[in-house]
Amino acid sequence: MVLLVVMGVSGSGKSTVGSRLAEKLGWKFYDADDYHPLENKKKMEQGIPLNDEDRIPWLCALHDILRREDTSRQDTILACSALKKMYRRVLIGGTSAIESNQTEQPGDNPALKILFVHLDGPKDIIAGRLKKRKGHFMPLELLQSQFDTLEPPSAPENFITVSIEKSLPEILLQIESAILQGEALPE
Repeated sequence: MVLLVVMGVSGSGKSTVGSRLAEKLGWKFYDADDYHPLENKKKMEQGIPLNDEDRIPWLCALHDILRREDTSRQDTILACSALKKMYRRVLIGGTSAIESNQTEQPGDNPALKILFVHLDGPKDIIAGRLKKRKGHFMPLELLQSQFDTLEPPSAPENFITVSIEKSLPEILLQIESAILQGEALPE
């Protein structure tokens, strides 16, 4: 059973990669953007970057979705920016990760085992994608704030980094290979 979070800045291809991979593997797919409260969407539409107070309740709701899928043993992919290490800890451990500043949880609610797939690439390529995108609440003007907020995953986090400069089939193959080989999956 695998929980996978496709992460990166807006425009890196999280939704496309996540949904295509889920379709290919027959897994469940969730797009974190669908779970932003209206206030968050309005803020972003106005060109105002979200802060931690805006994101934490949203991340806790996403953790609850992942927890439910984990409990039902459902392979799941979530497309979510997960820009900061703290945000990834909340996805893994829920609200207790905020309070304790760690992901390990005692008792009946152990930390989720998640593989983070960081879609990484040059800002100019991502900006070009955002310019072409229509009908999305995240404007190009906020891209720099995303890069400023980004804390790329690092050890001991469970992650792989995939270049967005590859073709979509190559990206999917790299992620699928990592999953099938178990090279980046948690114990």
